Amino acid sequence: MQSVALINYGSGNLRSAEKALIRAADNRCEIVVTDDPGAIAAADRVVLPGVGAFAACMAALEARPGVIEAMTEAVQTRGAPFLGICVGMQLLASRGLEFGKTPGLGWIAGEVTRLERDDPAIKIPHMGWNSLGDVADHPVFGGLRAGAGQKEGQPVYFTHSFAFFPKDERDVSAYVDHGGRFPAAVARGNVAGVQFHPEKSQAVGLDLLARFLEWRP
Repeated sequence: MQSVALINYGSGNLRSAEKALIRAADNRCEIVVTDDPGAIAAADRVVLPGVGAFAACMAALEARPGVIEAMTEAVQTRGAPFLGICVGMQLLASRGLEFGKTPGLGWIAGEVTRLERDDPAIKIPHMGWNSLGDVADHPVFGGLRAGAGQKEGQPVYFTHSFAFFPKDERDVSAYVDHGGRFPAAVARGNVAGVQFHPEKSQAVGLDLLARFLEWRP
């Protein structure tokens, strides 16, 4: 049975992400909540959750000895499929600009910046359900695309004030609009990430997690 390392570094959405992954796995994979470098380096798949500020999450990840190195071994060296959720996606960036400049993992070049709104009536943080647009034809994100007769993709649940803008637009797999258009999902090689919370997005979110668990990049 394949193992999925769900990285434990004190993230606020860890348990809800664990429950959603267990449901999506349907006994096909073992979901292991861990900060053990050995378990992470040997995992078949890696999931990085995240809630809060970029700098705080990056500091918490760095405070777990050997975890970033083990993630790099599994994902960048061995090619294990990776999914980042919310701030877990943002940490893929070169750097975040929340509370100063903080280096990220640098797995997908780009920056995490504060959401800008073109309408003062739009509220920041971006919180609640919103529909996706321009969803790429990608194995993980196929269930997010617009159905027959629909103009927009599936609605999913967001809660954030910052967004990840990859340097190369080809790394963006879906967009969303909330006072302005910004990336909602990214992918490069065996690395994928979503700004929204699949664990809070009901059937659509479970479908995405199931697709990730079946993904063979």
